[in-house]
Amino acid sequence: MATYHLTVPLTEQDVEQLNIGDVVYISGDVFTCRSRLHRWVLDENHPLPKAGQERDVLIHVGPIVLPEPDGKWKLISFMPTSSIRFEKWGARSVKEWGLRMIIGKTTMGEETMAMMQKKKCVHVSPQCVSPNSWVQNINITNVELFNEL
Repeated sequence: MATYHLTVPLTEQDVEQLNIGDVVYISGDVFTCRSRLHRWVLDENHPLPKAGQERDVLIHVGPIVLPEPDGKWKLISFMPTSSIRFEKWGARSVKEWGLRMIIGKTTMGEETMAMMQKKKCVHVSPQCVSPNSWVQNINITNVELFNEL
């Protein structure tokens, strides 16, 4: 088992070197979304928000954020969710959004896994899903579609 400290955006080489059981630390900008965004973009044909267009790491999570008076966002909860919930849109999101890594609990289905192999994308699961371990290391730079979704 190896340990990697990767910086986003990821390269094919970053992804190809990983093996099951490796420990991976990610630095850089990633994006998160609920399943509702997948449906909004992939089923209802809305454009992917800017944050998703600029990042190649997606965290399957339903974060709870609140706006603060100074225009910043306060992170209240950050609990990764089961990636299999996104399977309906998995292969398309990997292909169309240019993903190199998906972070979430559980795994993805066969169709998504096949697309991930083809597009050099990996699925990783957090060792700990407690928000107390993550919150102090997360900086919110932008929230899109807060009221819409």
